Amino acid sequence: MNIKTISIIIFTLFFIGCASKQPLKSFSSTIIIKTPNMKYYDKGFIFYYQDYIKLQLFNIGTVVLDLDVYQDKICKGTFECLSANDFNKQYLHKSYKSDFLFNLFKNKKVNYRDKKNNILIKIR
Repeated sequence: MNIKTISIIIFTLFFIGCASKQPLKSFSSTIIIKTPNMKYYDKGFIFYYQDYIKLQLFNIGTVVLDLDVYQDKICKGTFECLSANDFNKQYLHKSYKSDFLFNLFKNKKVNYRDKKNNILIKIR
């Protein structure tokens, strides 16, 4: 291979690697999350990607909650990821299945209430 071919390959890989993922779909809504350890009632966006769902809540133009919800883990903010089971134990309840939030946020409209564990999650 000559220098020109190698330059084209490097140039192409650079732009493919730096391209940001585009969501498959997204929408804005009012989101309520009320648990013993989390309390949010704000406007936000839900972005659906190939392998995860991103939830962003805003209050006065500032991000107050940023979750990347995978089937097996949940990332809060940029660097803090927990297994889905650990997240459920810490913020919801240990009885929830690991893919609970992932499956819940697949729906555009959500009205989930667990009176026993004092959990309310609404998306409208």
